[in-house]
Amino acid sequence: MKKVLVIYYSQSGQLESIARTIAKPLIDAAEVQVSFYEIQLENPFPFPWDKATFFDAFPESFLQIPRPLKPLPSAILNNKYDLILLHYQVWYLSPSIPVNSFLKSAEARILLRDTPVVTINGSRNMWVMAQEKVKILLQQNHAILKGNIALVDRVGNLISVITIVEWMFSGVKKRYLGIFPLPGVSKRDIQESSKFGTVILANLQNHSGDHLQSELLAQQAVTISSYLVSVDKMANKIFNKWANFIITKKKSRKIWLKVFNIYLLVAIWLISPIVYILHVFTYPFKRNKIRKETQYYQGV
Repeated sequence: MKKVLVIYYSQSGQLESIARTIAKPLIDAAEVQVSFYEIQLENPFPFPWDKATFFDAFPESFLQIPRPLKPLPSAILNNKYDLILLHYQVWYLSPSIPVNSFLKSAEARILLRDTPVVTINGSRNMWVMAQEKVKILLQQNHAILKGNIALVDRVGNLISVITIVEWMFSGVKKRYLGIFPLPGVSKRDIQESSKFGTVILANLQNHSGDHLQSELLAQQAVTISSYLVSVDKMANKIFNKWANFIITKKKSRKIWLKVFNIYLLVAIWLISPIVYILHVFTYPFKRNKIRKETQYYQGV
């Protein structure tokens, strides 16, 4: 009997839906026992978000400062798993605070040590640098990263900003103004994500994960946008300065978070289109670099 642990944190329910859909082929297999663990903070974040709380989470999110978690059930902690499926969201270009808090916990060190892991993220679009941060945390926990799956919102960058923000602050997944596409990972992509579970199951049954990522890639598990990678890298450098500055401003924190809010709006609606135009013009001169980066970020 193979034992698989599915770990996730989900506010809206989208990531839980992804987790259960990917796990379905494993659940249906008689020789596999699947357990689920939902990460829970002692003081959870609200959903829907209010604007003040959303921006207040920025410094700690980006700087990966953990928060206290509710105790992990002993039935899970005392098991040794053959595979862990780790699902996470991206908050401010880093793994979400609940997932980061788990990965930095003593319980994670016990669960993940010498255990094969597949990471699965459900995000708006920029996830590459957050995955690099997750890789570091997995290495620190002596986990064995075998695969990665990235499910993203497929609509354009600026359109997805509008739809995701509406969803976060209303708590309702709907077509904004009746004309915008639904926010988040599409229903079709979620439904079809069971194909990844089928690939994972086959590798689990064969007692090998050496070719898992290449087989997942054959099922379009990871799509890389060179433009978004460049934006992600640049934004990480800028966010690093903002986060380290704001975290020190105890008395004036709220004021500086409002200033950051204004900067973010300018960056999204003014700077990012300029970066895109520059990317298009410089693309022919960076093809080799982009090809190598794509191969790297599609791997583990």
